[in-house]
Amino acid sequence: MPAEFEKALPILQKIRNSGYEAYFVGGSVRDVLLNRHIHDVDIATSAYPAETKQIFEHTIDIGIEHGTVLVLENGGEYEVTTFRTEDVYVDYRRPSHVNFVRQLSEDLLRRDFTINAFALADDGNVIDLHGGLVDLEAQVLRAVGNPSERFNEDALRIMRGLRFAAVLNFDLESKTFASMKEHANLLSKISIERIFIELDKLLTADFWQKGFRELLAIEAYPYLPGFTDKTALAHLLALPAGFKFTNSVQSWGYLAYQLGYRDGKFLLKKWKVSRDFSTAVSKFLSAYDKRLKGDFSSEDLYNLGKSSLTLVEEMFAAQNLETNFEHISVLDVQLQIRTRKDIAVSAGQIMTEFGIQPGPQIGQLFHQIELEIVKGQLQNTPQEIFNYVKGYHKHGDND
Repeated sequence: MPAEFEKALPILQKIRNSGYEAYFVGGSVRDVLLNRHIHDVDIATSAYPAETKQIFEHTIDIGIEHGTVLVLENGGEYEVTTFRTEDVYVDYRRPSHVNFVRQLSEDLLRRDFTINAFALADDGNVIDLHGGLVDLEAQVLRAVGNPSERFNEDALRIMRGLRFAAVLNFDLESKTFASMKEHANLLSKISIERIFIELDKLLTADFWQKGFRELLAIEAYPYLPGFTDKTALAHLLALPAGFKFTNSVQSWGYLAYQLGYRDGKFLLKKWKVSRDFSTAVSKFLSAYDKRLKGDFSSEDLYNLGKSSLTLVEEMFAAQNLETNFEHISVLDVQLQIRTRKDIAVSAGQIMTEFGIQPGPQIGQLFHQIELEIVKGQLQNTPQEIFNYVKGYHKHGDND
């Protein structure tokens, strides 16, 4: 067992010593079997929430209505959830009610895919009731039980399936694929924030091309904001096999560019992303547009940031276009300031020194100083800036 499971073993054993069943479940078990790094350690138990709270001294009710108690033990935090079944789902996402049960088999039946429906006992025994081990070996994603029921219950599972295909490089089993395609329209019922999380993980995965190809194949794209143009979306798949996006800004920026957006804010507003992320994507798009017209300038680096320029240059490299990473590095070394705050004197100091009154004039002058420093035509020292202002005034008096 990996160290994360070893550390959590006393939790399982304490529950079992109290007369209940307890197992590691979910994606962490799958990742252990695939020798992948695990993230969260999830524990399922036959103990009801109140019984779990009696076993452990320190607990927090984080989702007790759904059977989950956070156990604080041995310097760690562990989500312990009661075996459960789920009633009729509402909004194609959430069960109207959960029923706590004592049988592990009933709990595993409600899982999404067979490779996520394992349980691991404290003795290392893997409980596989749905053929997940065979599917792991065959690298296949198969819905648990009836796929139509699984996607009707929770349509987000469609996006999760596409994400797993991209992360694990697994193929969609034929009935699962057909059912995902049949129910793709239900994605319009799911909150866009949750869909964004899944699609973002897909785009930044090692095998994103597989996941994205399947997204197009099941015809899910018309139900995603701004994704109506299949031909434009398919342009992403023209990137070299094995190409990986550096980060989310690059993937969404390039996606937006292929969809014809020159400012990402309009598209990303529909996806309800953070303002910072939207701004970063818009800077990428501006940089991409400028790079198509020629080499980057010092002003581009200052206004858009080195990261934006580098991400664009990487996309040029991926498309076998001419690149000049060294040019970006040279611009970066030569740049004297990163923000206005780095200017050696303030607007207030200039006003005091030259008796300039508040108003548009000082704003225009300070902007001009900023621009000259960025271009490298003015040294960022108080003396040089004051000399520049004297010349600026003198030139202004002659006009």
